[in-house]
Amino acid sequence: MMPRSLGDWLSYLEQLHPSAIDMGLERSREVAQRLGLGRPAKRVITVTGTNGKGSTCAFLASLLQRQGLTVGVYSSPHLLRYNERVVINGREMGDDELCQAFAAVEAARGEISLTYFEMGTLAAFWLFERSALDFAILEVGLGGRLDAVNLIDADLALITSIGLDHADWLGDSRESVAFEKAGILRQGRPALCGDLEPPQSLLTQVTNLATPFFLRGRDYDLAMTENGWHWFGHDRQGQLVQLHDLPLLDLPMENAALALQAYALLDLPWRADELAEALVGARITGRLDRRQLVWKGKPLSVLLDVGHNPHAAQYLAGRLASTSRRLAVFGLLADKDLGGVVQPLLAQVRDWAVAPLPTSRTRPAAELEAALRKQGASVTAYSSVAAALVAQCEHAAAGDEILLFGSFYCVAEALEWLARHSRGDMQDGIAG
Repeated sequence: MMPRSLGDWLSYLEQLHPSAIDMGLERSREVAQRLGLGRPAKRVITVTGTNGKGSTCAFLASLLQRQGLTVGVYSSPHLLRYNERVVINGREMGDDELCQAFAAVEAARGEISLTYFEMGTLAAFWLFERSALDFAILEVGLGGRLDAVNLIDADLALITSIGLDHADWLGDSRESVAFEKAGILRQGRPALCGDLEPPQSLLTQVTNLATPFFLRGRDYDLAMTENGWHWFGHDRQGQLVQLHDLPLLDLPMENAALALQAYALLDLPWRADELAEALVGARITGRLDRRQLVWKGKPLSVLLDVGHNPHAAQYLAGRLASTSRRLAVFGLLADKDLGGVVQPLLAQVRDWAVAPLPTSRTRPAAELEAALRKQGASVTAYSSVAAALVAQCEHAAAGDEILLFGSFYCVAEALEWLARHSRGDMQDGIAG
């Protein structure tokens, strides 16, 4: 029998469990024990939050790698390749490595049914444990308390923000969401929170677990200046530490501030120039991700953002420059808050192109079109994200910006479209 390719494995994982999401740790814990899994690294940082997990992980990885440490990052979802989910020192795990890990988990699980995410999480842990990592940075997939990532007792627990999303699983209030995210906290181990107004359910867990707690606005924060920003926080001994005149960043600086506070607790070298360079070097595809495009001789700017809930949309709107020359390409999943996502951006966009996403979970383009028309927006529906993007390129004038947002699926399709340009498969060119 021929060994499975990575594509074969992923197809197999998609049909392995009766539901895509099945919260709980019992199945994963039993298989982890059968695998003999220990800790994935000498030290582990777990990151949860409604928004900002990806950029926080990217900042942390860059800060740690700048010190010559070996760092693994496990994240989800991926945009173009499953390999993006398991990365060591910036290198995506290869197909053969992932296949070997899936085979090990498959052999150990026996009669236990695992979801796609649970299989992937255990496979990542298996790879990390064999890689002699100094640090593993683990991004929670959904919630925290019952997420497979929470099998590991983290040395540091980070909560980026607390908003409403995945209401079917996390509840329809910030209190219920915060309770689920607080599940990654451990007795006596430091926890950090980037939300300026953490719900009481989180604060109660902090008290119950006697967790050293570092809260933005109280224990650490950032202040914007004309040409940059300042940061203050505290080290593990409680001493004040500061950084001045940090350069502006493309990724959210609130998440950079959170990553800096986490780094300050790790008793690692503290050299301002190295820290600044590490923050500037952090990158994450699809988050405030600007590309320059030439379409039929017209220079255009394309801004990609995976924001798909009201909190992310509000942040995105705040980061956009004021202009009347912005067009949008937009798609959304059916379980997302359509009104809450589009409302913050209505005044920022003069023309909308909407499209279905390449998944059965998509919200129909006709529904998106009707909702935007009801808000008085200029909007046209298209058959795909690629078709919508082509249409906006045609409609745009030289120097216009095209904002493409609403889902990982939306950004992934746009990236594939842009890649075809860069290979010369289409008539016009793109510059990175």
